[in-house]
This record gives sequence, structure tokens and C-alpha cells, in this order.
Amino acid sequence: MNNVATDLPNSFSFALASKVKDYFQLIKFTLSFTVVFSCVVCYLLAPNIQFNFLSVLLLFIAGMLITGSANAINQIVEKDTDALMKRTAGRPVTAGRMGVNEAWMFSLLTGLAGVILMGYYFNWLSAMLGLFSLVLYAFIYTPLKKINSISVLVGAFPGALPCLIGWVAATDGFSAGGWILFGIQFLWQFPHFWAIAWVAHKDYEKAGFKLLPGREGPTKFTALQSVIYSMLMIPVGMLPFYFHLSGNISLWILLACNLTMVYLSIMLFIQMNVKAARKVMFGSYFYLLVVLLSLLFDKL
Repeated sequence: MNNVATDLPNSFSFALASKVKDYFQLIKFTLSFTVVFSCVVCYLLAPNIQFNFLSVLLLFIAGMLITGSANAINQIVEKDTDALMKRTAGRPVTAGRMGVNEAWMFSLLTGLAGVILMGYYFNWLSAMLGLFSLVLYAFIYTPLKKINSISVLVGAFPGALPCLIGWVAATDGFSAGGWILFGIQFLWQFPHFWAIAWVAHKDYEKAGFKLLPGREGPTKFTALQSVIYSMLMIPVGMLPFYFHLSGNISLWILLACNLTMVYLSIMLFIQMNVKAARKVMFGSYFYLLVVLLSLLFDKL
């Protein structure tokens, strides 16, 4: 009897931990955290905004709910496709650990809660932008990935909108600062995502995804596109200084980061291999972190 009494709570704890883990996987927690991080930083970059723990926490929660909902819908829509790829076959809906109806209910509730929270505590303009981003990512970008590589361009909009959402949450309007931050993250996504698509090309091809700009897969054309977009990031990276969002220090940091991205993309063009693409991919992760934090700490 003692063993039975002990096993019941242990079994319940294990089941609960497994369910929580599945929900974290469903919302793609790490990806969602990165997206919401950029939203929060851009909120704090707005003029006359000082750090307030409660405001930041509420924005973080609202952002996680909206972004998590979009990622959950993405996994529902792509459950059959995910089964074809090794790195996604273990996702909860694809693996059968979570039913489609449960995932839909979760995604609808979290999305609605996030939009209401954003609208009530900040403003409804930022809430509507969040809803637009969710719909664009989940219902347009996601199915478009199997149709045409223009999906990367379409996906770059919801990918960059968190910057604008954070700015609008702080200012309740559109202005140059928000669009500049949107532009930085918008351009960043092209070398970043194409590097990921290069590294995972075989998996993506097996699933029928069309994500690289060249029809033949990883080619010089793809690498050249990464070089071009990395070079476009240089003048856009100077705009925060020009529009008095940040000072001299961040100007030089952004220039160094942008030149590094250009260099890594050129090396991909020269070497044309997965190792070089992986360097672009990891370099882009560090780029976004360093750029956003440098802008924040050097805010005027």
C-alpha cells in the first residue's frame, strides 16, 4: 500500500512535468523568448520610457502569449510536414502526445489573452499589430513555405513587427524610431534565415519547403543575396544615431556588427559550404543580441 501511495504522486508529477514540457515545445519557447526580447527592448528604447518592472513583465507575458499562439498554430498546420523532418518529428502534436483540438484550444486562448492584455495595459493599436502579426505568420507565411520562396519575404514582416509593436506599445503611434527598429530586424532576417535554410536544406527539401531564393538549393545566388542584404544593413544601422535614438558608442558597435555580417556572408559566397552557412547563422544570433542591447544602453 505504501508503494502505491508513493507512486501515485510521483506518476502525477511526471505526467504534469511532461505536459508542461510539451506546451513549452508547442510555443517554441526559445524562439518566442527571442522575439519578445526584441519587443521589450524596443519598448524601452522609446522616448520618455523608463524601466518599470511591472510594465516590462506585462509586455513580456502579452508578447509570449501572442507569439506562442502563432508558433502553436504553425505546428498544428505543419504536423504532417514536421513528421518528415528529424529535428521536428518529436514535436507534441506531430508525435501524437497532444491532440489537434487541444493544441487549437490552447493557441486560440493564448492568442486572445495576449491581445486583450496588450490592449488593456498598453494600447489597442499595439494589440491589433500583435493580432495582425499572429495571423500573417500562422495563416499566410506558414502555408506559403511549401508554395514559393517568397515566403521568406512575407515571414520577415511578422518577424520584424515585434520591434514596431514594442515601440507602439510605448508611444501609442507610429514614428521614425519604430520604423527604424523594424527595418533593422527586417533586413537581419534574410541572411539569418537563409543560413538556417542552407544548413537544414536536406530536411526542408524532404518536407517540400521552398525557402532558398534559388530553385536549385544552396547556390552562389543564395549566398549573393545574403551579401546584398547584409550590406543594406550598414546604412540602416546608422539611422538610430541619425534620428537621435542612441549615441556614438552604439553607432560604432552597429557598424562593427554589420561589417561582420557582410564578412561572414562573403565567406559563405566564397566557400559555399554548410560550415560557412553555420557561421552566418550563429553570427546572426549574436548580432541581434549585441545590436539591441547596445542601442538600449546607449539610448539618448
